Amino acid sequence: MATDHDLLVARICLRAILPVVKVLLEDDPKTARKFFNTHAIVQFIANDEKGPVGAYLQFIEGGVEVVQEIAEHPDLTFRFSSIAKMNAMFAGKPVLPSIRGWTRLGLLWNMLGLLMGLKLLMPNRKPRTNEEARLKVKMTLYMATTALSQLNKAGYPEMAKWTSKQPERIYQWSVDGDDIACYLKVKAGNTKAGRGLYTRRQPFVHTRFRSVQDALLLLSNQIDTVEAMRQGLVAVEGSPEYGGQISDFMLQIAKMVT
Repeated sequence: MATDHDLLVARICLRAILPVVKVLLEDDPKTARKFFNTHAIVQFIANDEKGPVGAYLQFIEGGVEVVQEIAEHPDLTFRFSSIAKMNAMFAGKPVLPSIRGWTRLGLLWNMLGLLMGLKLLMPNRKPRTNEEARLKVKMTLYMATTALSQLNKAGYPEMAKWTSKQPERIYQWSVDGDDIACYLKVKAGNTKAGRGLYTRRQPFVHTRFRSVQDALLLLSNQIDTVEAMRQGLVAVEGSPEYGGQISDFMLQIAKMVT
């Protein structure tokens, strides 16, 4: 039976990691071409004594939606014998699920490539090109902000306590000279992750990376925030105390999913 920790990590995997496949389809031309004419449902499901846990990708005309349900008639299914093994796969570990849907070999081959693309999220995966570096930064920030919200929605005690005491506040991340931007909205115990620059109010904390390469150094833990700020690689505008606290939660998430 899955532990509470396993279930929490699975929530982050399915609701924060899996959705960043949208970035690959939208920003990576090679990946986009492979799925341009794809109409299919791809299921990820893990067995558990309390009942299966899963989500599916629905591909339609080059786009994809992530549905947090178990599909009735998927075209391709990746089934795991336990929730812990599904989590391990999303963490980049070598896990072999059972696969149903071998008749669609093209879809299977493309999905394996898409899952390999998610490995860009791994801290030790070094981008080979500037395009991959940008993808890694964008995917990591999108994943992290969504995971922060999911951590709160799951009732993670430390996060729930932290958000419960706050009025409406915006925690913003952006990269100078690029359109990479995302935010976390916090209000009285509720959270919502969003994309782009929040324009309705000034951010309570705004973490601004000087460039994609500078963001990569921090997000890959090649340099700590204090040293990065000293070198001018990142600027944290607003409350340094709360900026440090949300960074601590991001580190906790990174440990959970790697």
